[in-house]
Amino acid sequence: MTEAAIHVEGQQSSLHIHAHEAHAPGATQAVGQQHPIKLYLIVWGWLFVLSACSYLVDYFGIHGHLRWSLILLFMILKAGLIVAVFMHMAWERLALAYAILLPPALVLVFVAIMVFESDYTHLLRIVFFAPTA
Repeated sequence: MTEAAIHVEGQQSSLHIHAHEAHAPGATQAVGQQHPIKLYLIVWGWLFVLSACSYLVDYFGIHGHLRWSLILLFMILKAGLIVAVFMHMAWERLALAYAILLPPALVLVFVAIMVFESDYTHLLRIVFFAPTA
């Protein structure tokens, strides 16, 4: 036999052994990332606690800016937990996380800028277009 034929035979038997090992009944294959059930139970517990806190804001009758600040805080915390754990954002590459999370954050910044600008515009309209007596 030639040296190339011996080399090909050696590769085929090696491939056959590796293929047999891969399909062995006791072999486990990791197809995806597995997370412990404890992590999900802890997150569900925190979601329940945050939802209860959001409900308690209404139950205790908190009013004004404090009420809306607390409700929004609890809402953002719950959304962050859901996105991080259940949508697996915590285990994604940083570039993908920035690509998904940065645009909504910038939209919120621009909305805040527009709110301040609208107050200023409203004040100017009151000052300059008020009926004169």
